[in-house]
Amino acid sequence: MVPIKSLRTSNWLEDNQEYLGRSLDRVRLLLQQKLQRQLNDDAEIVPEEIDRELFEDEISWQWQTSPALEQLCETFGLSDFDRDLLLLCAGMELDRNWGNLCAGIHGDTQSNYPTFGLGLDIFPNKNWQALTANSPLRRWRLISVGAGNALTTAPLRIEERVLHYLMGATAFEEQLRFIVRPFSVKATRFSPLNIADLPPSHRQIAEEVAEILGNETREGFTLVQLCGSDVASKRSLAGVACELLGWNLHIMAADVIPIHANDIAELIQLWEREAILSNSALLLDCDEIDSNDLARENAIARMIENYHQPLIVTSRDRRHPRQRPFVTFDVKQPTPAEQRLLWQNALGSDTELNGYVNKLVSHFNLSVPEIYAACIKAGKAIADPPPFQGGPGGDLENNQDNNELGDRLWDACRIQARSRMEDLAQRIDSGNTWDDLVLPEAQRNTLREIVSHVRQRGKVYETWGFGGKNERGLGISALFAGSSGTGKTMAADIIAQQLELDLYRIDLSSIISKYIGETEKNLRKVFDAAEAGGSILLFDEADALFGKRSEVKDSHDRHANIEVAYLLQRMEAYRGLAILTTNIKSALDSAFLRRIRFVVQFPFPDLNQRKEIWQRIFPPQTPTEGLDYDKLAKLNVAGGNIRNVALNAAFMAADAGEPVMMKHILVAARSECMKLERVLTDSEIKGWV
Repeated sequence: MVPIKSLRTSNWLEDNQEYLGRSLDRVRLLLQQKLQRQLNDDAEIVPEEIDRELFEDEISWQWQTSPALEQLCETFGLSDFDRDLLLLCAGMELDRNWGNLCAGIHGDTQSNYPTFGLGLDIFPNKNWQALTANSPLRRWRLISVGAGNALTTAPLRIEERVLHYLMGATAFEEQLRFIVRPFSVKATRFSPLNIADLPPSHRQIAEEVAEILGNETREGFTLVQLCGSDVASKRSLAGVACELLGWNLHIMAADVIPIHANDIAELIQLWEREAILSNSALLLDCDEIDSNDLARENAIARMIENYHQPLIVTSRDRRHPRQRPFVTFDVKQPTPAEQRLLWQNALGSDTELNGYVNKLVSHFNLSVPEIYAACIKAGKAIADPPPFQGGPGGDLENNQDNNELGDRLWDACRIQARSRMEDLAQRIDSGNTWDDLVLPEAQRNTLREIVSHVRQRGKVYETWGFGGKNERGLGISALFAGSSGTGKTMAADIIAQQLELDLYRIDLSSIISKYIGETEKNLRKVFDAAEAGGSILLFDEADALFGKRSEVKDSHDRHANIEVAYLLQRMEAYRGLAILTTNIKSALDSAFLRRIRFVVQFPFPDLNQRKEIWQRIFPPQTPTEGLDYDKLAKLNVAGGNIRNVALNAAFMAADAGEPVMMKHILVAARSECMKLERVLTDSEIKGWV
């Protein structure tokens, strides 16, 4: 093998091509002399003379970065014979006359390709080990062996990705282009740029991950698991760890792993070669995998246990590889103190913003990338200021209108948090106000008290220290009890409007599962996603899950009680507000009720309350004529039903080109009562028309 010095000019590509060209010339001369020798027995091949002729000035070369050929040989452990075979195949792709030389030596115009036999004929330092399936050339798929011939006469071809590497070209394995994707913290706008940008808790993990990945043992590389619900932080942390090692990072979603063992083996072989050529670690993203998909789980396990290059696995739950060493880190959201520091670093030192930072940290539990993204979005929303000098986002510190800035930041935080919740629950934004809600004053006061508890949570728990005395019971929970249509959902919406937070209705039918453990997993997804934005969670018709716990008679009863216990645990730890609604308060377990902070009874509206609802139900711009609210109040239905009647009457009036009148409301009331499967009595509609 030709010794390596270092780069003789600043143009590595030119020098690399010259070096590759001379190496190919050497093989070409050996081919030519072999062909000449077959035609003239007196011809003699002297490889040492060829090396001396082609590389006589090599001693003067000053390489700072080795040629690609030598890097590849060293990295994959190629012997001199392996190296020559690789060059023999590379020349076939780069020189159109190469095939004629091969055909001439084979004595067959159809055999115009390299073979193992040809290499054994013309190269010194012959190594039969190169023919085996475990040789570096074949193990790493640097060359491919054609089918249908004896091994020594089968066509050989260099893999295109390897050829590009030898030429110094920036390339990527085409078969992997849509399976893995690069990740760089420096190229990702919303990620920390380096280790110093991470909060201390994440910085420590990144340093430990880098140390573990960089220490290859006799058993190979140790698998690193990053667990938790914060996907963005796990990726940023992994990216920074690779930056510390000088590695690239690529991400593969676990759902693209093929199911069949042979296909998995091929994928592993392809990516292991690419990982070495591109100096990359792999992040296997298992965050959204359905654990009930056994075929997928088996494929992931096979991938993890048979992949032998640096590997980071991200998932919500811990995985337990059976055949390789692993270390697991639980990646949690930055602490409130760390988030406060991140916000202050991003926004600048303007003291007028300090109070607002505390408000943001109190209500939103964002990851590092999400905080950066919120700053950028808020900065661009105000006169599109220039980017931070040395930090993410816009130059928010010098903005003159801090009130507007605060509103923009708040909205940006809500938007960042929404992406986690949109697929799990229905967001409700009806724009209701206190004036729209007709309730007794006692209930209205309790609702206002709920608002103040959520709003002052940060001050009481953190500034005043109540949070440090008792970790349990810090979550704010409420039970809204009352028959359908009495205003439970409207009250939740008004609370959300007052707090400027998002309200999500949880469909319990999609949460409850007959499979043991699945309901808890579904609930965890909801609570984990909601934590980021302090969202208000509305578990509608909660009786299905939170009814009286029965005596444990079998595993199903025990499972049902575990589900309720898990819900209570998450509600008590939740940073936001969780609201449960029920039509029948008596159906709920008393022990469960004791752990709910607020219980609000929504009574069926009496005559005066129904009149008040009717007076408020039509928007000011709706044309009406001759409406008698005293008579309308006699319709004995809940507020939700009154709204349905008013809306249907408005459509009928609009279609008739008339203002809303009693006759339209009468028809709509009859339709609503039919839907409720009840009779509309004469006393209710007496004197309407």
